[in-house]
Amino acid sequence: MKFSKKSEYGLRALLELTLHYNQRLLQRHEIGDRQRIPVEFLEQILLALKRAGLVASHRGVHGGYALIKSPDEVTVGQVIRILDGPLAPIACVSVTAYQKCRDCPHAAKPYCPIQDAMGEVRDAIAGILDHYTLRQLAAGGGHHLDTSGTAHHMQPSSRPERRGTQATKPPTAASRQKDTTHGD
Repeated sequence: MKFSKKSEYGLRALLELTLHYNQRLLQRHEIGDRQRIPVEFLEQILLALKRAGLVASHRGVHGGYALIKSPDEVTVGQVIRILDGPLAPIACVSVTAYQKCRDCPHAAKPYCPIQDAMGEVRDAIAGILDHYTLRQLAAGGGHHLDTSGTAHHMQPSSRPERRGTQATKPPTAASRQKDTTHGD
């Protein structure tokens, strides 16, 4: 599954804001320059993130943007949903934006092999992205953020292990129906 440039740039912008969490405001051009994001596109992304309550902006010479939710509370999955919409590969398996299939011959049947497989894809994607926070994203980039939000560079050997590297058993259709905590 491929995510849009909007989500990629949004995550990079939030990464930069996470590295400066509770420190100072960052101006658009600073974020854009550091993360190599076109400023015109960045404006649209920051506006969407502001509307979603993740960032705040302040006008003026000393103005800029700041992350207003704790980087421990914001997940990569949330950000992608804000900027791109549901994580589900097809609408009939979406938890947050479900749409019944109109042209599928299995839509009226009790079992759909495509829906079952795509539901497992959705669950796998959401299972990773909904448990990976901005703080973890920033730490994976070679920085560790202490509880005050201060960034400290880490040597590769001291970085936290990547999550999700162990083989896991895919969820069953029954477990997916029981677990609706992952919105997609």
